[in-house]
Amino acid sequence: MPPLVLHHLSVNYQDLRALRNINLTIHPGQLVGIFGPNGAGKSTLIKAMLGLIPRVTGRVTWGEADLSAHLERIAYLPQRSQIDWHFPATAWDVVMMGRVKPTGWLRPFAASSRRLAQAALERVGMAELAHRPIGALSGGQQQRVFLARALAQEAEIFCFDEPLVGVDQATTGIIFKVFRDLAAAGKMVLVINHDLGESITNFDQLILLNQELIAAGPRQWVLSPEHMRRAYGGEVGFWGHVA
Repeated sequence: MPPLVLHHLSVNYQDLRALRNINLTIHPGQLVGIFGPNGAGKSTLIKAMLGLIPRVTGRVTWGEADLSAHLERIAYLPQRSQIDWHFPATAWDVVMMGRVKPTGWLRPFAASSRRLAQAALERVGMAELAHRPIGALSGGQQQRVFLARALAQEAEIFCFDEPLVGVDQATTGIIFKVFRDLAAAGKMVLVINHDLGESITNFDQLILLNQELIAAGPRQWVLSPEHMRRAYGGEVGFWGHVA
């Protein structure tokens, strides 16, 4: 699978520059964490890459084409606040939504799609709650279901926007286990995270933003005191304490 390359990407938000001249190469087979303070442009970066918001300048290419030409090969999980948890759907319904594009609109699901959905629910430990309304699940269970939907898509690129917010320790372990397995299988896994605590050790590579690219690469190098001062404006300890 080719790398994902961002060329001079800039994005405005309400007439203000949200991201400035981002140049970045992301390789498959790695679990990549996207970090930075509030308002750094983390969610904006993912949305601009996927073509969900307009770019002022720049391109995002995967192979020879713009990434937006490959949306059927991308699984995207937005922040919890952007999901309607009162929508009348069961956990099974949500996971099967991941098979709509491969199947085609208004076409019946094949048995193979149902097997994929069942396997995805089992992989995240939610098979026994498949017919529970999504709104009746806990926050951690809901995140597991949406992770199962992403798995059912059989995507090549996975983008998750703060999937660990409001989840318990058991769910965090399951989520990272799935992320690592995906990366080991050669997939590209991008995860927006705000936590500078122990969970940061799960990532192979980090991208540190604050409206511009501060650093990208191995965890130990990105988390240098100089890079953290540039991103957060103060002395930042490993556990996220700003002096």
